[in-house]
Amino acid sequence: MAESWDGSYDFGSQSDVSSNFERLHVEPIYDAFVCPLTKQVMVDPVTLENGQTFEREAIEKWFKECKESGRRPVCPLTHKELCSTELKASIALRNTIEEWTARNDAVQLDLALRSLNLASPESDVLYSLKHVQYICRKSRSNKHVVLNAEFIPMIIDLLKSSSRKVRCIALETLRIVVEEDADSKAVLAEGDTVRTIVKLLSHEQSKEREEAVSLLYELSKSDVLCEKIGSVNGAILILVGMASSKSENVLTVEKADKTLENLERCETNVQKMAENGRLQPLLNQILEGSQEAKLSMASYLGDLVLNNDVKIHVAKTVGPSLINIMKSGNMQSREAALKALNQISSSDPSAKVLIESGILPPLIKGLFTVGTNQLPTRLKEVSATILANIVNSGYDFDSIPVDSDHQTLVSEEIVHKLLHLISNTGPAIECKLLQVLVGLTNSQFTVFSVVSAIKSSGATISLVQFIEAPQRDLQLASIKLLQNLSPHMGQELADALRGTVGQLGSLISVISENIGITEEQAAAAGLLAELPERDLGLTRQMLDEGSFRLIIIRVVQIRQGEMRGTRFMTPYLEGLVRVLARVTFVLPDEPDAIAFCREHNITALFTELLQSNGLDNVQMVSAMALENLSQESKNLTKLPDLPAPGFCASVFPCFSKQTFISGSCRLHRGICSLKETFCLLEGQAVAKLVALLDHRNEKVVEAALAALSTLLDDGVEIEQGVQVLWEVDGVRPILDLLHEKPTENLRRRAVWATERLLRTDGIAYEVSGDPNLSTALVDAFQHADYRTRQIAERALKHVDKIPNFSGIFPNVG
Repeated sequence: MAESWDGSYDFGSQSDVSSNFERLHVEPIYDAFVCPLTKQVMVDPVTLENGQTFEREAIEKWFKECKESGRRPVCPLTHKELCSTELKASIALRNTIEEWTARNDAVQLDLALRSLNLASPESDVLYSLKHVQYICRKSRSNKHVVLNAEFIPMIIDLLKSSSRKVRCIALETLRIVVEEDADSKAVLAEGDTVRTIVKLLSHEQSKEREEAVSLLYELSKSDVLCEKIGSVNGAILILVGMASSKSENVLTVEKADKTLENLERCETNVQKMAENGRLQPLLNQILEGSQEAKLSMASYLGDLVLNNDVKIHVAKTVGPSLINIMKSGNMQSREAALKALNQISSSDPSAKVLIESGILPPLIKGLFTVGTNQLPTRLKEVSATILANIVNSGYDFDSIPVDSDHQTLVSEEIVHKLLHLISNTGPAIECKLLQVLVGLTNSQFTVFSVVSAIKSSGATISLVQFIEAPQRDLQLASIKLLQNLSPHMGQELADALRGTVGQLGSLISVISENIGITEEQAAAAGLLAELPERDLGLTRQMLDEGSFRLIIIRVVQIRQGEMRGTRFMTPYLEGLVRVLARVTFVLPDEPDAIAFCREHNITALFTELLQSNGLDNVQMVSAMALENLSQESKNLTKLPDLPAPGFCASVFPCFSKQTFISGSCRLHRGICSLKETFCLLEGQAVAKLVALLDHRNEKVVEAALAALSTLLDDGVEIEQGVQVLWEVDGVRPILDLLHEKPTENLRRRAVWATERLLRTDGIAYEVSGDPNLSTALVDAFQHADYRTRQIAERALKHVDKIPNFSGIFPNVG
């Protein structure tokens, strides 16, 4: 008879559960239904020749064992030998058992149905769910019974239970119910069921996540549900995270991955996967999909935001395919490919991969083609953007042919075509093509070819005119290009900037804009800094237009901390200081420059800038400016009115003596000041310049020494200059420069300064025993250029290393 069904039933293993449910019967079980071998109700009963009935699978196994053991077949019950092992199906018995089973299953399902609700005790709900699983596993036809009895909506409702165990078993039950059953899956496709299952993917309990993803995997085998699952917000994101998780159990990771593989059948899902970091399905579509899929995925790839590592992978995987699509005559195909290539070319390493895949020839052809196959303007802009990305990757473009004539990007004809295109397109394309030229002129290997092509095309004026472009990105590109060109064609650019057209004023406006420090401002300052410093016309125009006054304001603001540092702070300040220093190069020829320097106490500013630690170029240029200012001091010093000599002194000069005027400069013998005559003695600049002689950068040392050398120059009191250097401990650092293996320029200056110092007997006597100095002077005497060897000879005479009568060189003052 049937066993009682109480809620305290404890689940064991799957086999235990099945065995327990097998013993639950509403109708009595008859002995004829039970196989003597398996002790379970038969499914396919068969009869032997002796009339005994067994489960087909069980008796076949028995006969096989008899044969393998070498025994003749016998009946398992009577143990009598059988003449035949023929099995006769017991159709009547089977039908009777099936009818009995169906009646029992129906009644048991009806009992289970009563407990499948949120109000039932947890134990009853769990028991009912397990029974539904058992019934569905017994027979596929039972699944239709479950479906028709509307079990599925009730089980779905249990997913809202507060019990984790109920939710977990409900998920498991739904998976068993819908396995290989399209009708049951269709029920789950209705309403928000899929959304609820997806929500359970994020629950804390790992078993619950495992059951949820297992159910989704089963559902994803349906095309309709593939689209449904993908449409749930966050579903693919969560699945991608699970598939790549290091903390989930292996089964969950595997099921998540297989679910995603099934979802790939829907194009929208592939795009969402790519958006959430699973890019390979999209790349596979570009490589192997239909023509329509290739275009769709290439276009979508162009909209994705990818990190640089991913861009490299994409370029290596589909770069050649995209380039082939770009070559197509179909404009829609070319647009999709260009869109994708634009995205992946924006990283230097991925751009280099595209170069090696052969992107340049078709890209250049597309830009320059005119006629029926020419690209529309919007695609020319994309092509120009890709070319700008590629050129700025730092590749050596001097060796890559871009057409059948083996011309390269820096061939004169190609550069001429680029310049022509710049002059005949709109601002967007102009900007990108200027960026191409910026990239080509960034390289020391290609800049000379571009400069030569620009000069031969006469495009300098046209390029300078872009400084006044209203579009900021176009203006920036033009200024950066001109900055790169300025070291190589500075005079041409200076000539183009001079005059009344307004480009110079536009540059100054950019530099002096009070909007923080931008790349554009740094580039504009760098451009002006590279122009010939002794171009008097340009400097006069800048003085007339008040340019230097604006530059001083910006330098002072930076020094006072009113403008906070950005990554463009250093090049901006370096450029400003170089531009400001140019006013000191025209002092002998331009009275307005002298007046300007006096008005703004320019010597004090450059003296302060000597202490810009860490900014070598600022220190170097400041020292150079102070050299120029100091050179002009002897021309600006006001000589005092001396009293007329007495009668005896006028008749007998031996009675006269040099008159010293109190308050006069001992170096220039007149009235000096830092502001009016730019005298370094008055500005405490000497000690700061001496400190720079110990600088690690030899160019800074050379500039500082050049400025200090003005204290020893002709036209000043050299002995007083030596004394000034002695007082600030500057003599020994100058002498030490000679034996520190300086550059040729620095050695030339150091030999000159040393010779001037040694004219003072006290200095010559003190260092005469210094072997290092003597060795350095002898080396200069033997190996330096002609002029330096002359000076080294005189220096050696001062320390008695060469007799005065041994003049090797003509006497030179």
